[in-house]
Order: sequence, then structure tokens, then C-alpha cells
Amino acid sequence: MIKNGNKFKLHQTNGFSGLKIISKRLLLIFPVAIAIGLFVAFFLWLLDWATQTRWQHLWLIFFLPIAGVFIGWVYKLAGKEADKGNNLILEEIHVPINGVPARMTPLILFSTIITHLFGGSAGREGTAVQMGGSIAAQFGNWFQLHNEEKRIFLLAGMSAGFGAVFGTPVAGAIWALEVLSIGKIRYNALLPCLFAAIVADITCASCGIHHTHYSISFISNKSFHVGFIAFDVSLLIKVIVAGALFGGAAYLFAQLTRQIKIRSKEFIKATWLIPVVGAAIVIGISYAIGSFDYLGLGVTNPNTSGVSIISSFRAGGANYYSWFIKLVLTAITLGMGFKGGEVTPLFFIGATLGNTLAFFGNAPIDLFAGLGFIAVFAGATNTPIACTLMGVELFGGENVVYYAVACFVAYYFSGHQGIYSSQKVEELKY
Repeated sequence: MIKNGNKFKLHQTNGFSGLKIISKRLLLIFPVAIAIGLFVAFFLWLLDWATQTRWQHLWLIFFLPIAGVFIGWVYKLAGKEADKGNNLILEEIHVPINGVPARMTPLILFSTIITHLFGGSAGREGTAVQMGGSIAAQFGNWFQLHNEEKRIFLLAGMSAGFGAVFGTPVAGAIWALEVLSIGKIRYNALLPCLFAAIVADITCASCGIHHTHYSISFISNKSFHVGFIAFDVSLLIKVIVAGALFGGAAYLFAQLTRQIKIRSKEFIKATWLIPVVGAAIVIGISYAIGSFDYLGLGVTNPNTSGVSIISSFRAGGANYYSWFIKLVLTAITLGMGFKGGEVTPLFFIGATLGNTLAFFGNAPIDLFAGLGFIAVFAGATNTPIACTLMGVELFGGENVVYYAVACFVAYYFSGHQGIYSSQKVEELKY
């Protein structure tokens, strides 16, 4: 049915015509997804090299100010619209104007590697999504697609980048559709997004890329049953409280990052000096707390006693303040001119906060680390459904009720303005 003013009219399309449209889309998206998968594989290989190199030569962090100046200079010279990052892709899906430039791919790829090599606290999702959107846009131009098909291509490119970089194709497909607008999903792009994410993930894995394995060993005693759904009531109450706190952490991160970006431009008139000051603060905080665990991705840590996402799934694997340190350092890094994604740092923030909440609330540590992992991300990006599915893809489906409750509660407690300023609010959350 197609909406026309206040009336609805049936759109007469037979099954064969629909099959032709879908088949054509999937056929065109196939090479796009392969290209994105290859680029993501190359990016992850470079990222692993940069991370290992930094840990082996910690003196590299002292060059972070210079790296920030260089990134700012490159984007000023050649970036133009590409400097908007993920927001540019969202804007072009909403209202196509100038398109997504091809230069976005090499710019975000190498600027992210530089950020990580020299110790910036950033992630990888933003890079993969921007590369996916940029590559899809170029294929769309070559195929001479009209605006509606270009929108679907951009969504498929985002799905492919996200699904390949985390190894979660189903979550990647739903995430791209859900992140576009609060309260609305573009159902005409469901199959293209899922297809693109699966193909890109397979392509990336075929290049020898191995994603981090996460595990939740906790199994609930399921003291309460409603039909096929079973859960522990007391544990569910703890999950609800934790979900609210996860949403609060997401809100704090989004607001702090935004305010740092605004205030740094307001108080530091010389643009090139902003990343220099930001780098100095990041390095200074690291030395003040006597730890470099909060630099870079933070997925793993070569020090067995260090803090990381992986360590957060066991008792004693995080300090009670770990989540806040990572939150502040990431907000400074991304708010003051460095490049990279927000999602992996959000995983770190959530997992370490979950570890702390489990300790004080006498709850399963691995479960709450996993809940924080997905719920803070759900709150910051306003994508609770995708993050629930991500929990299933990463941790298994045994605790899916707790995943859903944590993500949905975090979504409601994170406010209406997440980390993407171009995300539209189609419907209020409450």
C-alpha cells in the first residue's frame, strides 16, 4: 500500500514483477558487498598491526598530537563533506543532495589507523560503515541508479560494513535500518541489507580475518515461566535497573562528546590546535591514572592484569571507574578531531560498567558484562532491536530475554539524541 495524502491506494504489483525488482537489486549489490568485505578485511588487518605496534612501542603515543594535526590538515585539504562521517551517509539517505564522495573511504581508513597507532581512544564501526556507504555510493553512480535505489544501496553498504567488521550480519542488517530514524524502519531494504551483510561477512572471513570470541557461561535457573519464555524474576529486576544505568551511560557519552566538540571550537580558535590539546589531555590522563589500558580499541590487552573488553567478562577484570575513564578518553578523542568509530569504545564502556554493577549487585559477571556490551550501544545509537540480535549472534540465545530487556530499557533511558546528529526522530520514545 502506498500513502497518498490521507488516503491509501493499493499498488498493483504481481509476484513476478516483485521478484524481478528484488533479483536485480541483489545482483547489483553482490559485487558491492564483496568489495566492502575486502576493504573491511584490509582495514581490520591494518588495525591489528597498528594496535600490536603501539603496545610494543608505547613511546608512539607521544606523537599523538602530531597525528591529530596531520589528520586535521588532510581533512581540511581533501575532506570537505567527508568530514561529517556517518552523519553524511544518513543525510544522503534522508535527502540525496551531493552524494557520498569516493574519497571518504581512503580518508577514514588511514586516519583511523593513524589514530589507533598513536594511542587515540576510538573504535572501528564508524570506519567500516563510512567505507561501506562510500563504496556503495560509487557503485550506485556507476549503475546510474535513481534516488530511491541509491538509498537502498547506501543502507546495504552500511549493513555490509557493520556486519563484516563485527562478524554479526543479521545485527548489521537491522542496525542500518534502525539507526536511520527513531521509530521507523525502511522495510523495502530488509532483504538487500541482509544479503549485503552476509556476503560482506563471508568475504571478510575468507580473507583470514578472525573476530574476537565472546562467551557467557551463565545459565539462568528460570524460576518463572510465561508460555515458552522463562526467566529468573529477581535477576530480571536487576537487569532492568542495570539497563537504566546503561542508558544513562550512553546519554552521558553522547552529550559529553557533543559538548567537547562544541566547546573546543569555541575556546580554541586555532583549529589545528584542537587535536593537539586533545592528545595532550588523553596522554596526561593515561599517565595520571598510571595505565594505558584505555587507549585504542581495548578489546584485548597484552597485560594479563590489564583492563579490556575480554577481561570484563570475569571477576576482577575491571575497576569500578574503568567505564568512566574510557568514556571520557573516547569523548575527548572523537570530540577533538581524531577519527574512528564510537561503537567498540561503547562496548568497552558497557562491559566494564556491567562488570562493576554485577559486583555490587551480586549478579552474574559475564552476563552483566555482555548486557552492558550491547545495551550501552543500543542506547547511544537508538537501535535496541539490532543490539538484541547482536547479543544472540555474539553470546548465544540462551539469555535473549535479558538481552532484550537490557537493550530496550537502555533505549528509553538514553534520551532522544544519540551519537548521530543526523538520526531523525519519527516518533517519540514515550
